Amino acid sequence: MGNARITMRDVAQAVGMSPMTVSRALRDDNTVSAQTRARVRQVAQELGYVYDSTAQAFRTQKSGFVAVTLPSVNNANFAETFRALSNGLGQAGVQLLLGSTNYRVDKEEELARQLLTRNPEALILTGGHHTDATRQLIRGRGLPVIEMWDLPADPLGHVVGFSNADAMGHIVDHLVQTGRRKLAFVGASEGADMRGVVRRSGAVDRARHHGLPEIDFIDAGPAPVSMRHGHAAIEAFGRDIARYDALVCVSDPVAFGCLSALQRLGLTVPDDLAVTGFGHFEVAKISNPRITTVNVRAEDIGHQVVALLQDIFAGAVADQRSVDVGSELVIGETS
Repeated sequence: MGNARITMRDVAQAVGMSPMTVSRALRDDNTVSAQTRARVRQVAQELGYVYDSTAQAFRTQKSGFVAVTLPSVNNANFAETFRALSNGLGQAGVQLLLGSTNYRVDKEEELARQLLTRNPEALILTGGHHTDATRQLIRGRGLPVIEMWDLPADPLGHVVGFSNADAMGHIVDHLVQTGRRKLAFVGASEGADMRGVVRRSGAVDRARHHGLPEIDFIDAGPAPVSMRHGHAAIEAFGRDIARYDALVCVSDPVAFGCLSALQRLGLTVPDDLAVTGFGHFEVAKISNPRITTVNVRAEDIGHQVVALLQDIFAGAVADQRSVDVGSELVIGETS
């Protein structure tokens, strides 16, 4: 395996067992036979695997599962967070149960009921907007709950996220500094993508703070909105879109779609109008011109959730904990 770090998954593959069984064997769990425990320890020693502190921190787990809901499995940012969760928990032999809500709180409620039947050791929810039934269901279970990707005012439990409103405020501040005054927000129809709604609200509030005219709303369609939605929304406007100084987009993919439509219309970015995104997606880094955006540290959210779970399962968290990973303006070439 060269100089690569040996993981529990490597040991599991070598002995032909699941990571969960290997984890139990290495901590002398009596549910695993003595013969199996000896075999696993031998192979772990031969491979040079060290049962690290992360795995030790999860000794109190029972089912070996943590449940997580994501709005979409196609969104690159959520995928980045999930990858960090999967890698971090996998090192400890903990498996993830994943459910996709498609940005619908009623779907989240349905998934929460299904996931809780599996007796997970913790529940990780994306965002802080839930139905009353979901809140009642979760609070009645008494298991650790982490809400990520947001800083809800009334959290169900622990929180790891950032302020979507403040992050969008970075964009508006920047546009004001570059002389833009007439802004339009391009996003999904209200009622589905609640983080998008908060971003729009944050942009509107920040514009008012600067004394700008009211931000117009360009409806790109029902969530989740993507490149083609952004492209279609601007294409429908035609060259009249140049009435605005800047398009403030709910995400980088939407911004890329808008940028492509503007180029097809013969408009120059940022000379005719600016375009900004959100999320620091890969497309923002490679587009021509590169898109001004906000880095919301998607991978770090996953790492921080794993660290928090490590402390929770080790009994080191007595009170509700809130971790703000913050956000950072990334100035590209579209503003």
